[in-house]
Amino acid sequence: MKDTIISVATKRRELWVLLGCFVAANITNIAAIIRFASPWYEVFTQVGYVLFLTCVLYLLLVVVRVAWRVCKHLLRR
Repeated sequence: MKDTIISVATKRRELWVLLGCFVAANITNIAAIIRFASPWYEVFTQVGYVLFLTCVLYLLLVVVRVAWRVCKHLLRR
């Protein structure tokens, strides 16, 4: 098998993307708390849902990025 090397720059970029997804999920949680007039301690008690939404957002972003690369590759031919 061929070894693959992931550069430090790629790791950092992906961590920043994941952090962005986490921030977006937190903003969504805070917006829902404001919209439904829920108590503010739900920011901390709903961390599981925020992490789940973070993973969903990241996976959706990965699908979009892969589709973009495939389309770009097909259009080059």
